[in-house]
Amino acid sequence: MAEWIALIGVALIVLYGIVIFNRLVSTGQLANEAWSGIDVQLKRRADLVPNLVDTVKGYASHERQLFEEVTKLRNEVRSLPAGDVAGRAKAESALSGLIGRLLALAEAYPDLKASTNFLELQRELAKLEDEIQMARRYYNGAVRNLNTLIETVPSNIVARLTGFTQRAYFELTDAAERNVPRVQV
Repeated sequence: MAEWIALIGVALIVLYGIVIFNRLVSTGQLANEAWSGIDVQLKRRADLVPNLVDTVKGYASHERQLFEEVTKLRNEVRSLPAGDVAGRAKAESALSGLIGRLLALAEAYPDLKASTNFLELQRELAKLEDEIQMARRYYNGAVRNLNTLIETVPSNIVARLTGFTQRAYFELTDAAERNVPRVQV
C-alpha cells in the first residue's frame, strides 16, 4: 500500500512538473510572439524612413548630414540580430531622435509642411509610433509573466532544470530617448 501511495505521489509530482513546463513554454511563446510584433512595427517604420527622407530632401537639400545619419542608423537597425532586445532598443531610440529632428525641419519649410506627401507620411509615422508603443507594452507584459514564472516557486525549479532564463524588457535607458518624435498632423 505504501508503495502505491509513493508511486501516486511521484506521478503527481511529475504531472505537476509537466504542467509547469508547459506553462513556461506557453508563456515563452507569448513573449516570442510579442517580440515579433515589435519587430514587424519597427521594420514598417524603417521602411517609412526613406520616403520621409526623400520628401524632406526635396525641400531641404542642404541638410545632407542629417539625411546621411538617418540612413546610416536605419541600416544599422536593420542589421541588428532579431533577439538583441537591448541593442535594438538603443538603436531604435537613436533613430526616433533623428526622425524627430527630421520632422522638426518641416517647421523651417512652410512648403514642406503643406506638402500632401509629407502630411501623409507624418500621419503614417504617428500611427506607427502608437502601434510600436502598444507592441512594446504587450512584449514587456509577456516578458514580465515569463520572468515571474521563472522566479517563483515551484516553477523556478522546473525553469532551472529545463534551461529557461529571464528575458530583457524592451526599455529605454536615457530619459531623453523616452520622447517620441513629435508628429503634427
